[in-house]
Amino acid sequence: MSVLVAQSFSSREGALQQMSRSKLLRKYLGRPYLRANIWIWNHLPASIRLLPTVRVIGSHLQNLIRLRATRAQYFGTFFFRNRPELELLICLLDQIRHGLAIDMAILGCSKGAEVYSFSYVIRTKRPDVNLRLCALDISKDVLDFAKAGVYSLEHEDESAAESSVSLGRGGHLAVMTSKHQGFRSIFERMSPEEMEAVFERDGEQARVRPRFQDGISWRLGDAGDPALTEALGPHDIVVANRFLCHMHPDEAEACLRNLARLVKSGGYLFVSGVDLAVRSKVARDLGWSPVTELIKEIHEGDPSLRLGWPLEYWGLEPFDQNRDDWKIRYASVFQVPGRAAS
Repeated sequence: MSVLVAQSFSSREGALQQMSRSKLLRKYLGRPYLRANIWIWNHLPASIRLLPTVRVIGSHLQNLIRLRATRAQYFGTFFFRNRPELELLICLLDQIRHGLAIDMAILGCSKGAEVYSFSYVIRTKRPDVNLRLCALDISKDVLDFAKAGVYSLEHEDESAAESSVSLGRGGHLAVMTSKHQGFRSIFERMSPEEMEAVFERDGEQARVRPRFQDGISWRLGDAGDPALTEALGPHDIVVANRFLCHMHPDEAEACLRNLARLVKSGGYLFVSGVDLAVRSKVARDLGWSPVTELIKEIHEGDPSLRLGWPLEYWGLEPFDQNRDDWKIRYASVFQVPGRAAS
């Protein structure tokens, strides 16, 4: 009976996906159809939204939103954004001999929160590891800000700041810290003890302690550049989190195949914040092995992504272990068996 039910859900999901991609549907129903679906979703009780039949409707709705969305790079982020992801990182490092050098690359490093979070966890949990960390971003302004490692503890309204004739250093710092954060603080997922451990505070400024800045090289570049491997060289761990979702799926797929070449044979690729269909396709094509330890915890570990489903193109669908492909679909970390090929 459960097989028949699963087949029914699969058939229904396939039909809705075809509807989502239908040019005819978009042409003649378009915005009114989308608005009607959004209205229905918003009026569904939260208790039934995760039921299998209703979740199919949510997936259909997100597919419609993705077809109409204008994707653009986004620099909002958080320190300690996904704690299970950091926990898995240490588990993987625990398999490494003491005193060994580790080459790690963090692509799309944005304002540096992820870079310093990884650096903090590794240097406090595995101080014996010789960490060589390369951080890369396509925006020079954002990269320079991240490299400085100084953040404002004050929140600044970007629109108000942009209308100012000039900004003092403190004002600029507040604007950059708050860039694309909305009303959310970049520090909101940190405890007071972690704030004290990571930063040196000077008035309303928080500077990353030198211990966690050491060994980081900051590079301006494009993760989709075919020359990236030659420029950066191979790495034991490559992190490409939460920027591929802001690309068109075809562009994201090409970029993911490209950056996979950075991973050494047997190394690991962290890649969350990407359309799941894109990641699954590339993982299958290139023979990646999904790391299933903490797989559900990591998938659900960033509430800002989960809460965005299904009404945001970057929203992350609920974890569904009843899918035949659940391991490869929901894994955010993969082991790369050999040099990836396009």
